[in-house]
Amino acid sequence: MASLKDVQNKIAAVKKTKQITKAMNMVATSRLRGAQANMENFRPYASKFSEVLGSLAQKSGEEASPLLVPREEVKKIHVVLCTSDRGLCGGFNVNLIDKAQAFVKQKKGDANEISFTNFGRRGRDRCRKEKFTIEDEHIGIVGTTFSFNVSATAGRKFVEGYLKGDYDEVYVIYAEFISIGRQVPMIKQLLPIPLIASEEDQAPEEVGEYLAEHICEPSPDSLLGELLPKSVHVQLHSCLLETSTSEHAARMAAMDNATTACSDMIENLTLTYNKARQASITAELMDIVGGAEALRG
Repeated sequence: MASLKDVQNKIAAVKKTKQITKAMNMVATSRLRGAQANMENFRPYASKFSEVLGSLAQKSGEEASPLLVPREEVKKIHVVLCTSDRGLCGGFNVNLIDKAQAFVKQKKGDANEISFTNFGRRGRDRCRKEKFTIEDEHIGIVGTTFSFNVSATAGRKFVEGYLKGDYDEVYVIYAEFISIGRQVPMIKQLLPIPLIASEEDQAPEEVGEYLAEHICEPSPDSLLGELLPKSVHVQLHSCLLETSTSEHAARMAAMDNATTACSDMIENLTLTYNKARQASITAELMDIVGGAEALRG
């Protein structure tokens, strides 16, 4: 059995760990509020943007822009992997990386060339370990307050690369925020831009009797030329916001579980300490009684 001093040292160490995990939980909770507010404020804009774009694409067709036309032969695939820069967030990064590896394994069977752009240090480090081709990396963005310019700058590179023929398809892997207790790894195709279902394509019972009709000035083709590249920026920004919010939620849950585990360890160690102390006192009493009996005899 461990000595009383050893058990006391363990209890003190676990108490300090509990203070750290509790503080990290409070920090993650505070950051989650701001990140969730930004994400929820951006969702209506992204949804309406997709709705208007779907209406314009329906009127113009795939011939309106090369960003809408799928390649006949897909050989060069680019993946945007969104992870966090730091750990201590449970299985958040592991789930995203596993999703990326499964996607690479699926596409590698067709002998495709796969390259990566990494948002976050964890995904970057894993891509280096797996010897994947990394074309660009963005560190210190996910999990912080970032502007739309970050997404616009990265999205502009993807659009230019697609138009030049450097990429045949572009995908983004991110964590979709469902609730504080659930974040789901998702894959979304950025380029070529998939056909977006507008309200006109939906059943009347799904949208009601009113069907929105957007009046375009100038022509739909002219608007698509401006809006389609921005659609990539909007979708990428939405994915980064979702991932940032999911990271804070995952870290908050992980630190809450760690704090609870520390409390359980302290309780068990305290029980062990009391048992050891009681055994020590009992042994001392037995020595005293034994000595007294020896003197009496």
